[in-house]
Amino acid sequence: MRDFLSGFRTHLLALERRSALTAETYEGEIRCFLAWLSGACMGLSPEGALKAVDAALLTRYLEDRRERISSRSAAKAVSALRSFFRYLGGLELRKDNPAAVLEMPQRSFRLPAVLSRQKIETLLEAADTAGPLGIRNRAIFELIYSAGLRVSEAVHLNLKDVFFKERVLQLRGKGNRQRMSIFGDEAALWLKRYLDTVRPSLAGPLQTGAFFLSRRGRRLSRKGIWKNYVLLAILTGTSSKLHTLRHSFATELLAGGADLRQVQELLGHASPVTTQIYTHVDVSLLRENHRKYLPKLGVYHG
Repeated sequence: MRDFLSGFRTHLLALERRSALTAETYEGEIRCFLAWLSGACMGLSPEGALKAVDAALLTRYLEDRRERISSRSAAKAVSALRSFFRYLGGLELRKDNPAAVLEMPQRSFRLPAVLSRQKIETLLEAADTAGPLGIRNRAIFELIYSAGLRVSEAVHLNLKDVFFKERVLQLRGKGNRQRMSIFGDEAALWLKRYLDTVRPSLAGPLQTGAFFLSRRGRRLSRKGIWKNYVLLAILTGTSSKLHTLRHSFATELLAGGADLRQVQELLGHASPVTTQIYTHVDVSLLRENHRKYLPKLGVYHG
């Protein structure tokens, strides 16, 4: 089964042109499926078990998975299975794709969580900037919030991608799409402080173009950034996720009068449909403020 996983990852990257993050996600989904399959088809060889798979068996597997994952994750599982059986077809292990007939789970509509500017400032100021890693962390989170970055975009940021004079970033987003974004003065202040006082000592003798570095001088990972944010959130009593900074960025822009198309460009969304969810967030904030400041007028039902 390990051989199938290794070949599948290569197939995703080389033939289907998936991003490294998508390949990692799909590989994890198929790892779960193969573990489940080995129990469901005990006594069969790996090749025999994969040849025995049909749509009914896949449906049984997905029903078992849906008890523990969200509809969004279930949709990813279906996509991963479709790609996996295309890969097996290329190996001539299968002539059909049993996952092709699976229905894509309906994704539930859920408004993204946002934080007020005051709460975000409290969270950012909680970073211990007396030490070098605290300065680095403050710079990372200031930039993610100021430019509405995905975590992966912060990870892949290079020195050559940051233009301080213009306050512009050159980014590589989902699907390796290139885009430009802007950042503000506060983020610029912390980025320069990090570059001047922290990054040289972290890099040491290593020659790397990565902007954000770990204590070992390597490119800082997604997991590393996420862990540092979790510590700040716990410290400030905030039950938010790192992606909340990006959501808050988009919501503030729309609340300030920014055009939906402009926000789409800054976020790097391929379609304005994805960006429209933030208009719902904005309306929900209006309702919340209506109830808070005008309680005598009754509950707002609009």
